[in-house]
Amino acid sequence: MSYPYPAMHEQVLYQADPNVATTLRSIRDRIYHVSSTHVNRQVRVQTLDGNIYEGAIVHVDRGHVYLKVSHPSGQRAFFGPSEAAILTLVLFELLVIVLLA
Repeated sequence: MSYPYPAMHEQVLYQADPNVATTLRSIRDRIYHVSSTHVNRQVRVQTLDGNIYEGAIVHVDRGHVYLKVSHPSGQRAFFGPSEAAILTLVLFELLVIVLLA
């Protein structure tokens, strides 16, 4: 890859351990599989930060779960009407996904 100007000094600020990267990919793939097989189902999701959301999974991609929630909070960016908004959650931030009836 060519940049518009040459870098005088490059300093790596962070590089994941290869074993950690492999583990993260495995976790991402498992959450993707679980979430994608439960699209249109009601779930409760807890994030690593302790936030809890309830709603229906409406879409999943390799990096995110899109959750339709009835009562959006102001903590995240939402898209859609105020009474039913779509919350975008990053797969790496998910700690627990519970299937609701």
